[in-house]
Amino acid sequence: MERPTKANTTASPTVVTAGPTSGMAKPDAGPDANGSAQAAPRIKRGVPEGLWLKCDGCQATIYRKEAEELLNVCPQCGFHWYVSAAQRIEQLLDTGTFEEWDASLRPTDPLGFRDKRPYAERLVAEQKRTGLSDAALTGTGMIRARRVAVGVTDSSFIMGSMGSVVGERLARLTERATVEKLPLIIISASGGGARMHEGILSLMQMAKVSAALARYSQAGGLFISVLTNPTMGGVAASFASLGDLCFAEPRALIGFAGPRTIKATIRVELPKGFQTSEFLLEHGFIDRIVARKDLKSEIARAIDYCARSPHAS
Repeated sequence: MERPTKANTTASPTVVTAGPTSGMAKPDAGPDANGSAQAAPRIKRGVPEGLWLKCDGCQATIYRKEAEELLNVCPQCGFHWYVSAAQRIEQLLDTGTFEEWDASLRPTDPLGFRDKRPYAERLVAEQKRTGLSDAALTGTGMIRARRVAVGVTDSSFIMGSMGSVVGERLARLTERATVEKLPLIIISASGGGARMHEGILSLMQMAKVSAALARYSQAGGLFISVLTNPTMGGVAASFASLGDLCFAEPRALIGFAGPRTIKATIRVELPKGFQTSEFLLEHGFIDRIVARKDLKSEIARAIDYCARSPHAS
C-alpha cells in the first residue's frame, strides 16, 4: 500500500510572481520653497501576479494565456502540465454533454485514522481546496457525437489515491457501461496508489474495479485507458493497465514504485527515461503516445475502428 506523498509529480507549472514594486504613489510633497505646487509622481504599474508561468520541463517562462489556449501544454517544449478532473472532462467531451454519476457518494473515516491530522479533517480540507468530494469524477457524455462512459482521477486530491469512494465510483461506472453497452474511458492521474488512511478497504478497491472490468470485457465492451502524469502505485497496478487500448500523454511518469525507490532498493543504475511513457511505449507496455490536443480525436477514431464491438455506439 503506497503512502500518498506531495512530491512534485503533478507537473503543475510554477507561477512566476512579480517582485515587490516601488510603483506605489508617494504622498504629494506639497508646495516647494517658492510656493509652487509640485506634480504628484506618476504611478508605475507592476506585472499582475500569475500572468507568467515557469515550465517544469524546459524552465522557460510562458505567458499563461498562451499555455491555456494549448490545453496547459508548454508551447516551447510540449511539456504537459497538470489539469484538473473538471478540465479533463471539458477538454475531452462535447460541450454541455457531461452528466455526472454517483456524485452523492462521500468518503468517511472508517478507521479513525490520524497522522499529522485526523483523516476526517484532511478530507474536509481537501474538499474545500479542490472543490471535489473525492479523487474521481465519473459520468457519461459525448465524444464527437459518440456516447461514452468516462471516469477521471485527479492527483490534486490526496495525490489521486484510491479510497473506497474512488473504487466504488469506478466500479459502478464500469457496471453501468456494461449494462448500457457504452465504450468506457478512464483517464488516470493518480500518484498515491491505495489510500493508506483507509487501510485494507482501499486495497480492496483494486480487485473490485479489476473484477468489474473483467465482466465488462467478457460482455464485449471497449475499454480505453489513458495514462497521464503521474499514474503510479495501485492505480497503475490495477485498472489503469487493463485497457483494451492504453494511451499515454507525452513524458508521463507511469509505474508502481518511484524510480528513486527502485534504484535505492536494487542498487542498479536505471535506464534513461525509465518509467516515462516513451520508455513504456518502446517496451510494449502502452499502445500509443497521444498529445493532449489530439486525445479527443484519437479516442473517437478508436471507437469507430472497434465499431463491430456490440458495445460501441
